[in-house]
Amino acid sequence: MSTEQNKSIVQRWVEGAWNQGNLALVDELFATDYMVHDPTTPDFAGGQEAFKQFVTNIRTPFPDIHVTIEDMTAEGDKVVWRWRITGTHTGDLMGIPPTGKPVNFTGIVISRFANGKWAEDYVNWDTLGMLQQIGAVPAIG
Repeated sequence: MSTEQNKSIVQRWVEGAWNQGNLALVDELFATDYMVHDPTTPDFAGGQEAFKQFVTNIRTPFPDIHVTIEDMTAEGDKVVWRWRITGTHTGDLMGIPPTGKPVNFTGIVISRFANGKWAEDYVNWDTLGMLQQIGAVPAIG
């Protein structure tokens, strides 16, 4: 696939799944052995069903989640995209009860594609900032 096709898949995923909750896109766009490398989920088992659960674990505490792609570049089989998430903490998050507080945080993903499917992600995001915004961690200073 071309870099433009891979970028288009990322855009389609963000709008359809993250913003609208259409997890059926996992079966269509992702490899059966898809893998995410995220420091907040070191025990990710891999595969489509595990990824659906990963997404659900983020969408449940933030049901009004909105992901905006702020920057994107591609080369070869990789797409690098910088994003911003906004939402409201209205559900349980890793044992943290709902606070009703808004969040606004950023992250970067390096996505790799293989054989026409989304194969792997390396994710880095502002976990500390998000936890501070919901009051789970005190702000520094």
